[in-house]
Amino acid sequence: MPSARPLTERLRSLAPEALAFGVIGAANTALYMAITWALLPIGAVKASVIATVVTTTLAYLANRFWTYRNHTRTALRREYTLFFGFNLIGMVIQSGAVGIGKYGFGLTEDNDAVLFMAVTLIGIGIATVFRFWAYRTFVFLKPAVDGHETAVAEMDVAAGLAELSAEAEGRLDEELAKVLGDQRRAV
Repeated sequence: MPSARPLTERLRSLAPEALAFGVIGAANTALYMAITWALLPIGAVKASVIATVVTTTLAYLANRFWTYRNHTRTALRREYTLFFGFNLIGMVIQSGAVGIGKYGFGLTEDNDAVLFMAVTLIGIGIATVFRFWAYRTFVFLKPAVDGHETAVAEMDVAAGLAELSAEAEGRLDEELAKVLGDQRRAV
């Protein structure tokens, strides 16, 4: 069982990151709610999707250059793709909450706008916890400790997959040549 001291140290080191993430999240939530409120006449779920797409790019830039500025930088394409992917999952969580309010509880945009905003805030809360975990774990890598993280950070996801594919293809070619050679000798 871990002692209390390392846990408190861990929480203390996590606090600045969580605070920066929270400030960015609060600003994006205000912007998200404003966009959602303004676009509510086109439909609550559509408004939620549009608000998520707009705030995702702003959140990425703010988190990359403030919250996780000391973390290892990886290829922009890798980071943004993962960031956007996890935000899509967050959007599903948020829009799912709105959808449950609309289709599960029968809320209407005309009569229940304030309730829609409350349901949206609940969805945002759940999605925020998920996003914080996902960003720390998968998107913004921790600073390099023993050197091998730098090699991973420099690798683009597509390049990494191509490299793995080429290695696997080479092994398959060798195995196929061996099987064919064995069959020729058997004949």
